[in-house]
Amino acid sequence: MTNRAPHTPTVRELAAVVFRQKQLLTISFVAIACLGVLYSAFFPSYKAETKILVRRGRIDPAITPTPSPSPAFEHDEITEEELNSEVELLRDEDILGQAVHESGLAEATWLSKLLRQDDDERTEKAVRRLANKLDIQAVRKSRLITVSYSSHKPEKSAAVLRSLAHAYLAKQVELRRPSGQQKFFEAQATESRHQLDQAQADLVAFSRTDNVASAELERDITLQKLGEAQAFELSLETQTSAAAERVRTLDRELKDLQERRVVQVKASDNPQLEEKLRSKLLELELRRTELLTKFQPSYRLVEEVDQQIALANAAITAETSRPLRDETTEDNPEYDWAHSERLKNQVALADLRQKENTARRQVDQYRSDALQLEQRAIAQHDLEQKVKLAEDNWLLYSKKREEARIGDALDEDGVLNIALAQEPRVPALPVRPFWTAACLSLLGAFVFSTGLAFAADHFDPSFRTPEEVVAFLGAPVLASLPVRIASSDHRLENL
Repeated sequence: MTNRAPHTPTVRELAAVVFRQKQLLTISFVAIACLGVLYSAFFPSYKAETKILVRRGRIDPAITPTPSPSPAFEHDEITEEELNSEVELLRDEDILGQAVHESGLAEATWLSKLLRQDDDERTEKAVRRLANKLDIQAVRKSRLITVSYSSHKPEKSAAVLRSLAHAYLAKQVELRRPSGQQKFFEAQATESRHQLDQAQADLVAFSRTDNVASAELERDITLQKLGEAQAFELSLETQTSAAAERVRTLDRELKDLQERRVVQVKASDNPQLEEKLRSKLLELELRRTELLTKFQPSYRLVEEVDQQIALANAAITAETSRPLRDETTEDNPEYDWAHSERLKNQVALADLRQKENTARRQVDQYRSDALQLEQRAIAQHDLEQKVKLAEDNWLLYSKKREEARIGDALDEDGVLNIALAQEPRVPALPVRPFWTAACLSLLGAFVFSTGLAFAADHFDPSFRTPEEVVAFLGAPVLASLPVRIASSDHRLENL
């Protein structure tokens, strides 16, 4: 079996289809054209439009625990992502639902009552219809977003867009800056002010209790005095050691020195003593002579006188052999100087030791005071840090409160980064004039009726041409009757 090339319908065949289905074609064309014209005449479409401008006219500070820096922009261009975000926000179900309620699109109708639809169901369907009928487009290379809505009533079209714009602006306020900021920051500012007052009162009470104005400054002064006292104590120790060494040196020198020294020595005899001794000797000799005249030499008295004479001769001999020494002495100046220097150094040493003990006690006192002031400085520093932290918090919350107040005021006045560049107005003319709509209805009726005729002819199972019979039976056709003759034979058969 050979494959045949696909058959391309000719103009005659297309015209034959039209003539075969002319009744269906005519009825469908007239019906659709009439319905389109009547619909265009009694239910014209009115399109309302609004334009939204996306700008950077307002910058809301971020809610952070730190001071908000001043916003600075190198440029105020609006990106495509931002425009697309606003377009999608306009399609938000919450915004559409609010617009539906405000514009009355979800009101009960006879059809909804017949179908027994509740409020939620009517609202959901109205939101879907509104989402389908809204035309939201971001204008290229601009900051504008156009929003259009069409309905059979011009007032309704404008009212829907007004409700949509109102809901959209309210949503912008809710998203860009959450509500309740001012009350929150007001409460926080009050609480931080109370904490600041309490911290300041604690700091004043600490200063009065410990009798310090600035423990850190007093500690530094005490440490400086401690350093000076330690240096003075070290100097006194050096001076004391030097004085003690001088005293020991002077003690050694005093042991080698005499208190007095001999100035003059004179050696001479003693004539009075020698004269008395010789006179005494003479008397003794005279007496011995006198006794010998009377007594024997062995007589006791004579022997005693002899002994006395021997003693007198011995005394005269001793006096003659040892002359008298006359020595003149005076105070030794070296001893006196050493002794006076020793006394001076002992007094100086005692004074230095007393000063050293005093300096040591003073150093210990300064060290104890420095330790106490260090503890007080730490406690005072903690209190000052609490005061500084409380003050910073109070200033922060006060600034945040003022920012929130300004934001609320801007919200009340409608100052947003979104502005309605064009308010929705009630359209006076329909989207298409009547004659344009009628022509479009006729064109639509022609296209639909033609398509319907060809579809009906395509699905008709009867044979209309010899070629269809040949294609179906695979055998040649010997004869064919025209449609009119076949119709006449059919009528004869009926008779």
